[in-house]
Amino acid sequence: MKHEKISSHHLERKAILYVRQSSAHQVLHNRESGALQYAMRDRLATLGWSCIETIDDDLGRSAAGGVARAGFDRMVAEVCLGKVGAVAAREVSRFARNSRDWQQLIEMCRVVDTVLVDQEAVYAPRQGNDRLLLGLKGSLNEYELDLLRQRSLSARYEKARRGELIVAAPVGFVKAATGSRRTRPPRPGGITLVFDR
Repeated sequence: MKHEKISSHHLERKAILYVRQSSAHQVLHNRESGALQYAMRDRLATLGWSCIETIDDDLGRSAAGGVARAGFDRMVAEVCLGKVGAVAAREVSRFARNSRDWQQLIEMCRVVDTVLVDQEAVYAPRQGNDRLLLGLKGSLNEYELDLLRQRSLSARYEKARRGELIVAAPVGFVKAATGSRRTRPPRPGGITLVFDR
């Protein structure tokens, strides 16, 4: 299927599929998300790419910034060298959730004429409208992350206010399955022998 934003010079270069999930828990338990991301290879093949490289080095790494992402860095380096016709992710938020990384990727793609592909669209950063849309999406990705942090923090404060927040059980207690605390059963030779005397 030919797309008006994809030229023959894009197809002569390889496409990179970037796969990322934010935490080890997501990698282990959100398997459907991973499968859907890997399935983007089919979309790239349908768009005309025969050479598709998958970069999944950043599984379990957040894109919020502050965490080294070797896969993202390698992808940007390949784009800078002019070897990549398209970078793809199921949702563009997989690339970055901070302005610095996002703008770096968009600018490099603009300079070397690399398109971005997600499940919904093909973006050509050399086109003003697409660059504007990508800028808005980058800002929304960053805002969404801040919103998720605020919700999580508010929920944590509310739980603490009710006295239900237990981060770690104090010494001598164990955290019960219900989330409450109970004293640790005494062990022979344990500290309880000191207090029994």
